[in-house]
Amino acid sequence: MNYIDWSILITYIGFIILMGWYVGRKQKSQDDYYLGGKKIPPWQMGLSIMATQVSAISLIGAPAFIALKNNGGLVWLQYEFAIPLAMIGIMLILVPVFYKTRSITIYEFLEKRFGSNVRTLISLIFLISRGLGAGVALLATGIVTAVCLNWPLAETILLIGLVSIIYTTFGGIVADIYSDILQLFILWGGSILTVILLWNLMDGHALTLLENDFTRLQVFDFSATGFGDGKTFAFWPMIIGGFFLYLSYYGCDQSQAQRLLTTKTEKGAKKALVINGLLRFPLVLTYCAIGILLIPFLNSNIEFASQLENVNPDFLVPYFLTQYMPHGLLGLLIAGLFAASMSSIDSALNSLSASLYQDILLKKFPALKKLNNKKQVRLSRWLTIGWGVIATGFALQMIGGSETVLELVNKIGSAFYGPVLAVFLIGIFSNKAGQISVISGLIAGVLVNILLWQFFENSISWLWWNVVGLLVTILINWFVSAFISGQISQKKFRVDFKTSLLKKYVIVLLMAFVIIILAGYGIEYFFLK
Repeated sequence: MNYIDWSILITYIGFIILMGWYVGRKQKSQDDYYLGGKKIPPWQMGLSIMATQVSAISLIGAPAFIALKNNGGLVWLQYEFAIPLAMIGIMLILVPVFYKTRSITIYEFLEKRFGSNVRTLISLIFLISRGLGAGVALLATGIVTAVCLNWPLAETILLIGLVSIIYTTFGGIVADIYSDILQLFILWGGSILTVILLWNLMDGHALTLLENDFTRLQVFDFSATGFGDGKTFAFWPMIIGGFFLYLSYYGCDQSQAQRLLTTKTEKGAKKALVINGLLRFPLVLTYCAIGILLIPFLNSNIEFASQLENVNPDFLVPYFLTQYMPHGLLGLLIAGLFAASMSSIDSALNSLSASLYQDILLKKFPALKKLNNKKQVRLSRWLTIGWGVIATGFALQMIGGSETVLELVNKIGSAFYGPVLAVFLIGIFSNKAGQISVISGLIAGVLVNILLWQFFENSISWLWWNVVGLLVTILINWFVSAFISGQISQKKFRVDFKTSLLKKYVIVLLMAFVIIILAGYGIEYFFLK
């Protein structure tokens, strides 16, 4: 980076911090800090949801998986097929329940349904899993930035962690959403520029050079099941396991579901989910195109490829950017990566603060309810700082790992997503389930997934953990509830599927699912014909 790139980066970081401070001045209550006063427009919420997951992890992880990772390639696109279906499930089942509960955290529903112990346990699971995930997001950006700045990785992580904590503590959810939207456009535009740059570097001969690497250009893999064959990225685990992963991630993870509560109406939340379901695949195609073009680029640039020997695959994109991206554009793209990282981290830190305050501390220390609004917001910000320190420490501990960050962050989530989703579904659809049976099922589901991770990581796809954990939780709950009476159990919530607007949304998302499948076949046919 030269002085132009540094100037762009420093200006951008200063702008983000200033924006967070400016927005934070208007926050008078926890509803303002955590939910934006419930005044966020649906389109802003939808773009923010999309941007939060499509972060630095995606931009460096997906191209690395496609171009360089062992057993990688375009099979990753199968993971996107489940997105529209998951959005339908969340709209039909979870959003109506959350808007009937209408609280700062979605886990309050579980207390009303089963009792405080279930809420506390689910919240603790969220705090642990999302705290680890925030560390992964910070590590991903540290990898990019360390290469671009020519700094040691540990010092880079500390710098980014500090900047993220400052901005997140000031800004609250509104500043998070504004920065999400800004970084989304910068990263999407930067990805398009990177695709154009790669194409020009190969003088338009990229497709010809791709002809010798068919295995990485295959989109569909029906030859494996993911059970016992070591094939994580086969079609069935990715669409079935991916469906349950996304259903839980977007619908039962406070870091995402909290955004669904920032708009005034249930209708607005559903619109936001439709936006995410429609726009995410085109965005994913853009940064996957970088991975596709890096395949022939590596084959035709032996000197550059040799730099990646015995190096974590996630360094591929940072190395390319620093060596080939023109100055000025490099600074803008690195600024976007900073924003992308802060997007993932600020979402996590804000929701971790909300869950710890609302789900844990208020139960343990009832006197907190007597604090005035100003003191509540101040305490919320201190909790945000604390989680930022924890996430930074975890990122430092992960330095030197061998897995791509894209896989690691999903493995962390998949250990918990299925059991947590099962608890919500049981709460909505079961009359017999109660506190004891649900907790028994939840613990069993998580333990089974941890055992799968420990002993069958190389033979059973981590995507199946979402399904296995869900089924184990439901079965153990059913078994225990059949033999135990007198459990704490409230009346189940009624879900209405009959609105005409909802039917239109479902049809639109089903059409998007069909189009994505056909696009996958089209891409595969184009490259492998």
